[in-house]
Order: sequence, then structure tokens, then C-alpha cells
Amino acid sequence: MKCDFCEAKATVFLTQLVEGQMKKVCLCDSCAKERGVTDPTGFSLAEMLLSGVPGGPGTAPAGQHHSSVGGGKTCPECGFTLDDLRRVRRFGCAECYRVFHDEISPMLRGMHKGVSHVGKVPEGLMAVQFRKQRLDELRSRLDEAISSESYEEAAGIRDEIRTLEMAAQ
Repeated sequence: MKCDFCEAKATVFLTQLVEGQMKKVCLCDSCAKERGVTDPTGFSLAEMLLSGVPGGPGTAPAGQHHSSVGGGKTCPECGFTLDDLRRVRRFGCAECYRVFHDEISPMLRGMHKGVSHVGKVPEGLMAVQFRKQRLDELRSRLDEAISSESYEEAAGIRDEIRTLEMAAQ
């Protein structure tokens, strides 16, 4: 693919919702740097698409950081401020999550079920894990039943193990 701004080969591909519509932009490395795509504080695809002018409104030159109005917090790692977060809707680095925790917690509660990421389990994996744990538990009980010569109990446990193993196939 070719860059949307010049004829060079595109290496940066961006997609964003702009005014309710999906917009895609293909950029070469030099156009991406020129438009601030690599600068976490100065890039807005919407503003670039709407302005159509390199370095237009809302795009800051690479490396430029905006100061926070009213003496707000600043990330010690990347210099990102709360104003930058409100403007670009993303963080500058991983440390920003800790620095701005108090400010983003209410937003996260409104968007998600909680404020901590607990991960996801692929569909079906929980059932497989539960079945494996149940089989391990039943095999242990079967060994105990045989050791104590409780053969009727052992037969019932054996049948339950067979049922679980058949369901797994």
C-alpha cells in the first residue's frame, strides 16, 4: 500500500471513528513522524483527517509536551499531564496508570465492571479445567475407598469417573 500523503510505501496503518464513521489512514515512516503519530501527546487522527494539513491544529511536533493548567499531576517517566490524557484519551507510558490512578478510577468504573483487569479465560477452558480437577479429586477418593475396602463406594466413584471421561471425548 502507498502512503495517503505521498507515494512512499505505507508502514503505519491507523483506524479511528471520526464523527461516527470509520476512517483509515496509511502513512509512510516519514509522514507518520511529521504528523506526530509517534508522539503520544501530540497525535489525533481525527484532527489530522479534518485539517488535512501537516502539523495542523491538534498535532504537536514530536517530543513536545504540553504543560498542565492549574499545576496538575505530571508523569515523572514521560512528562504526560492530566490535560494530555483528557485531550488524546490515552496514556504516554505504563507509569501514567499509577500516577493518574485517582483521576481515572471513576471513569473506569463507568466503562467497565471494575477498575482492575483480572483477565479472561478462553471459552471452554474453564469447563476443561473443572473436569480435570473433578477427575483428580474422584481418583483420589477412589484410591481411598479401595484402601479402606469400601468397594460399593469405589464402584460409584469409578462410574462417575467413566461418565466424566466419556463426556470429555
